[in-house]
Amino acid sequence: MNNLILTICGLYSLGFAVFHAYFWRIFHWKKDLYSLHPGNRAIMQILNMRLIYVFLCMALLCFFFQTALLTTSLGHAILAGCSLFWVGRTIEQFIFLRRLYHWAIHALTAIFILGAILFALPLIR
Repeated sequence: MNNLILTICGLYSLGFAVFHAYFWRIFHWKKDLYSLHPGNRAIMQILNMRLIYVFLCMALLCFFFQTALLTTSLGHAILAGCSLFWVGRTIEQFIFLRRLYHWAIHALTAIFILGAILFALPLIR
């Protein structure tokens, strides 16, 4: 069962990598980021590309290193760290987007909570 959960975690992470790869198109970054200071514009794009990398790495770990994730203290630390990543992302949703009212924000909040649960499930014995 835990292997299935890790496979789902891998697909979840892969999905977020793809989602972030489309940020330029979804959020019209070519036009909208132009209004930012060049340094801030660069930082936004660099951070997004690094997130894509992290999500891809997590997906690969979940697909190809399931035994290590499930049986070693390092694997447990990685899973706990990923779960806490999604807990933190959920909290940040309320801090930084509290004044925006759109159905997608609420949907993403639920998806972030799901990520926190998915990555924590293999740690529960």
